Amino acid sequence: MKLTGRAFVFGDRIDTDLLAPGPYMRQPLDVLAAHCLEAIDPGFAAEVRPGDIVVGGESFGVGSSREQAVQALAKLGVGAIIAKSFARIFYRNALNLGVPALVCPQLQAERGQRIEVQPIEGRVVNLDTGREYRCDPIPAQLMEIVTAGGLMPWLEQKLARERQA
Repeated sequence: MKLTGRAFVFGDRIDTDLLAPGPYMRQPLDVLAAHCLEAIDPGFAAEVRPGDIVVGGESFGVGSSREQAVQALAKLGVGAIIAKSFARIFYRNALNLGVPALVCPQLQAERGQRIEVQPIEGRVVNLDTGREYRCDPIPAQLMEIVTAGGLMPWLEQKLARERQA
């Protein structure tokens, strides 16, 4: 599996309040997503396109355990999230909601550069610079969950197969 998109680069400690701002938590997901990261990048939600890659620094997704932080990124079509490190709950929420999240401490990218991600191989390539980076791979069994659209769709598919057997 290869994912390719433009990089949207953010710094360290991007918290869940920036990803899913509190004042919009009771609004429909499309409204919440429209405000994703607006406090630090007001144009992000309007500029990001399906398949684009969010690149973060240390402790990406720190803060509350709100799933809406990942849901907002998924609603915007973010193809993958790559960071130097993740808050543990955010990382698991990303995989459970069908968004690949890779730990890649050495990745260097600037906003708008084209990034190719190979999650199972643990490989990220900055297509504009030609530099390749090794990352923590996502195990194939977890990528099955991601590819299915998340944990719940994967479980539904698994149960359906078992009923047919």
